[in-house]
Amino acid sequence: MTREQASPGAAADGAAKPRAANQMPRMPDLRLAPPALGAWLAAIVALYLSGAGGAVLAGGAALLAGVGWLVTRRRGDGDRSRTAAVMLGLLIGVVCGAASTAAHAALRDAEPLASLARERAVIRAQITVSEDPRRARGDGSPSRLWLIRARLDRFRAAATDEPATRVNVRVLILSEHPRWRGLLPGQRARVSGRLGPPRGGDLRAATLVAPDPPRTIGRPPLEQRAAGVLRDGLQRAVEPLPDDAGGLLPGLAIGDVSRMDPTVEEDFRATGMTHLTAVSGSNVAIVVGAVLLLTAWCRAGPRTAATLSLVALAGFVILVRPQPSVLRAALMGGLALVALASGRPRAAVPGLCVTVWLLVVLDPELATDLGFALSVLATGGLLLLAPGWRDALRSRGVPRGVAEALAVPIAAQVACAPVIAAMTGTVSLTAIPANLLATPAVAPATMTGAAAAALSTLWPGGAEFIAWLGGWPARWLVTVARWGAGAPGGTADWPGGVWGGLALAAALAVLVVLSQSAKVRRLIAVTAVAMTVGAVGARTAGPGWPPPGWVVVACDVGQGDALAVRVGESQAIVVDAGPTPAAVDRCLRDLGITAIPLLVISHFHVDHTAGLAGVTRRRRVAAIAGPPFHDRSPTSAAVRRAAGATPWLEPRPGWRYRAGDVRVTALGPDTVLTGTRSDANNNSLVLRIEAPGMTALLSGDAEVERQQALLPGGAALRADVLKVPHHGSSYQDPEFLAAVDPAVALVSVGAGNPYGHPNPSLTRRLRRDGARVYRTDLVGDIAVSWTSDGLAVTRHGPTRRLR
Repeated sequence: MTREQASPGAAADGAAKPRAANQMPRMPDLRLAPPALGAWLAAIVALYLSGAGGAVLAGGAALLAGVGWLVTRRRGDGDRSRTAAVMLGLLIGVVCGAASTAAHAALRDAEPLASLARERAVIRAQITVSEDPRRARGDGSPSRLWLIRARLDRFRAAATDEPATRVNVRVLILSEHPRWRGLLPGQRARVSGRLGPPRGGDLRAATLVAPDPPRTIGRPPLEQRAAGVLRDGLQRAVEPLPDDAGGLLPGLAIGDVSRMDPTVEEDFRATGMTHLTAVSGSNVAIVVGAVLLLTAWCRAGPRTAATLSLVALAGFVILVRPQPSVLRAALMGGLALVALASGRPRAAVPGLCVTVWLLVVLDPELATDLGFALSVLATGGLLLLAPGWRDALRSRGVPRGVAEALAVPIAAQVACAPVIAAMTGTVSLTAIPANLLATPAVAPATMTGAAAAALSTLWPGGAEFIAWLGGWPARWLVTVARWGAGAPGGTADWPGGVWGGLALAAALAVLVVLSQSAKVRRLIAVTAVAMTVGAVGARTAGPGWPPPGWVVVACDVGQGDALAVRVGESQAIVVDAGPTPAAVDRCLRDLGITAIPLLVISHFHVDHTAGLAGVTRRRRVAAIAGPPFHDRSPTSAAVRRAAGATPWLEPRPGWRYRAGDVRVTALGPDTVLTGTRSDANNNSLVLRIEAPGMTALLSGDAEVERQQALLPGGAALRADVLKVPHHGSSYQDPEFLAAVDPAVALVSVGAGNPYGHPNPSLTRRLRRDGARVYRTDLVGDIAVSWTSDGLAVTRHGPTRRLR
């Protein structure tokens, strides 16, 4: 078997011929991979240990490394020696990662701050903002709470007059005061607040709840002010665009997802496209790649190309903010291109390994950062997998551009799939086709977004025009993500967590190795196609969704409530909105709902209201109904603000509403209950639904006190279908359940919720009394239909095992 020597000109012109069939592929230089991997894994473990624990880990690894080095010296060359060298490199990495993390952890856990955090003491402090403030999600006040990563420079307990203690540790500040919103990274400020213990697994020494505004000191650094002006300019430029495309374009270009629509974000997550909305090596590669193409067109030499690439890289880093995660992306994304321009393409893989090792040692917290993991894996996939797959396609006659377009997104997706599976507990079957379809739009969106930002201060009108151009590829990406998320059988369940991710990584590694054989490759392709078609066919040809004649659907929205009552073609009354916009939007989209004559909010808890934006997304809501009393909670205010000019109704007992053949009657609350275990739950709207063939009782989160207050209504409580109150909690009145006497009981509850919902004794009682009990955490969306044979129940979604 012979090797073909490429001429220097072939390497320089960037148009190398496809590798001959009998030519051995050049193996990448992976000698520095074990130290990088060892440092990464050791940092992950040591972050959960004390400083002393990390030091013990580093010492143990150093001892083993020393023994391994002695053994390697005594034995000769060969496979054993190479294996020992790999293990030695891994152990050296563990020593570096564990030692660095131990040093950082010792500062994190140092006194007196650690004791004050455990005691939740009030302090006065001076801080330096590290990153842009961002809104909390999934919190009780999602539109008001700000999360600010900062460095604590000095502090003293508010109860003492002792001199301030100088420190250099990380803290997370939580505040609802709007003045925190405008702070830029690098801004110093004085703040007062109450300390709290950290969550663990990172380098934050404490949390700090700050109810008051910050008192700024001086001005932020010049580069941060410049970046802030450009970022604000891009946000102004995209304001005329639709919300979905306008919120996505800044995320694609500079990683600013502050205005990104939650439903679009969920669609991107479901289709494995989340890497597009975080500043990563791909963003850097697009910007630097454009410079390299320009220099190649101008026939500039490798050194000139590399120099101009670094200048463009520095400007892009300033635009997206020079924080650690962005610097990491810049280093990784620029490595391959700069190495290529300087005539040393094989240096990219060792350069990636050195970068990972260096960044983890300097900042061990990056080891548990999702963006870091996705960036490293995507870059590794592009360097290790994509070239071989590209050459294999070209050897079969596929044009170079098409081969690149196919190999790059597939390699990135295969490399990132284990981390995404570990995070979401699913494997997207549409991820590869979605990323293939998305690839042509990524570069135009990134370049136009960056150009609009750069032009925004000099020519705002021109920036708006460029942003309008960038809006078209952004619209395409939104459409692709929406298609991928809504495709039947688009995702498959997979074990989540670390073990699930490792299992998928092992499976993919085996497939990649076996695919070197042509016969095995064909077998894998046929099997994959058959499994995908079978999965899609099973979900589309299995029980149809929505089933014919459906009347009530309990949406699987996690730990919360969202129900739809069909009143006509593509129309439904929606009761509650669930905890997230994406989940309820997905459910209503699957049902084909485009118009909502009435939206009911049973009470103002976020697990019933936070998904409001998903209900109203691309749907017309004619009226909104809420509890008939004044609620001063922030959630109530947020819902009423979101309602805007939509008519607001406050049903009282006896109130009636009709849409199509469906009649709605309010049974409660007749009075406002106070002093109960949960007044908000007990003052939920309770509705009786009468539809052809069935009746249903939608009881919100009513607990024992409200249920007992409803009992005098006796006959009105009887219903075929019961939405079990309060997610099936233990706060149920047996006489109330007996009065309803349902044939079907729907429990809207989240998988693995910390509340123990639903209560096992309650579900046993319902079954004992003759009800069929269905839980959204186990079977997904649940539809109750009226058929000629009576009530029929159809499940839609993954079936989960009860643990």
